[in-house]
Amino acid sequence: MLILGIESSCDDMAAAVVRDGRYILSSVVSSQDAIHKKYGGIVPELASRRHIETVIPVVEEALNQARVTLDEIDAIGVTHGPGLVGSILVGLSFAKAVSYVKDIPFVGVNHITAHPMAVFLEKIPLNPPLLKGDTGGLSHLTPSFPFIALVASGGHTTLFKFKDFGDYEILGQTRDDAAGEAFDKVAKLLGLGYPGGAVIDKLAKTGNASAIEFTRPYISKDTFDFSFSGIKTAALNYLKKTGDRFEICPQINDLSASFQEAVVDVLTDKAVFACKASKVNNLVVSGGVACNSRLRQKLHNKSKDHGIQLFIPEPSLCSDNGAMIAAVAYQLLKKGVRGELDMNAIPSME
Repeated sequence: MLILGIESSCDDMAAAVVRDGRYILSSVVSSQDAIHKKYGGIVPELASRRHIETVIPVVEEALNQARVTLDEIDAIGVTHGPGLVGSILVGLSFAKAVSYVKDIPFVGVNHITAHPMAVFLEKIPLNPPLLKGDTGGLSHLTPSFPFIALVASGGHTTLFKFKDFGDYEILGQTRDDAAGEAFDKVAKLLGLGYPGGAVIDKLAKTGNASAIEFTRPYISKDTFDFSFSGIKTAALNYLKKTGDRFEICPQINDLSASFQEAVVDVLTDKAVFACKASKVNNLVVSGGVACNSRLRQKLHNKSKDHGIQLFIPEPSLCSDNGAMIAAVAYQLLKKGVRGELDMNAIPSME
């Protein structure tokens, strides 16, 4: 089964062609970083307007890279939430239109719960083209159910327990800022631009993570919830106390490393705590923040210490992408789920 996956929940327009819910034939992402950078964050109206311009070219490129035509697509998976309503509606409306015209099913996907499913995906080389049913001998280790999943991104920081595809419970989530949002806001304070996560990660490599002692915002050791607004404020107060202009802070590498270490400690500890409390030894970590090199390193070390099997998708599959949407759509379609033309966008987490 060939599924076209479309993701447009925020400022990235993405499309992918995935075979049998696992094998990525193509994955294309159109980023809007250059558009939103001067505003220091995402402007929803600009994001949705840009999606209108890019949805068709991005889908066409995904089809071209997969060496298939729209007539060969068996079904469509599309994000229907959570996210920016205007952005979601562009992708959802496109999917509905193609579904109606081509008489193929479509299914709406929650893109937050789709992030962990990226660990089941693998890329297939198309040179030479592979025949249907051929996997090219590729295979990689995937988690068994149940597993704990940490999704950390710019808009969400959530811990799940997945019992099966589409069968999950939320263990905890952020009460205020998401982890990625905290990275971006601190980067803005430091004059590093937007998005800031990758820049802070880079600067932290040459900084002293013990230079500034930030309190770890655990809230309580008895909860799986997160809170990152306080550490953002602590970084702001430190800058005010030093009297330095933000953009020329002389301790910028140390501040980046210290801030990053505090966030990473909380994410790592909470994820491992959820595994131990649930008596589950498989941990999946995904979302844009999962690209952070220090988080990956610390998760690897702590998981090993506690006998936990860790699964993290490659960086290109951690951030928003169409392949993860197609992977979930495949599983939903197998269960008989179908989208209706009156399906609407869902801005918040269900």
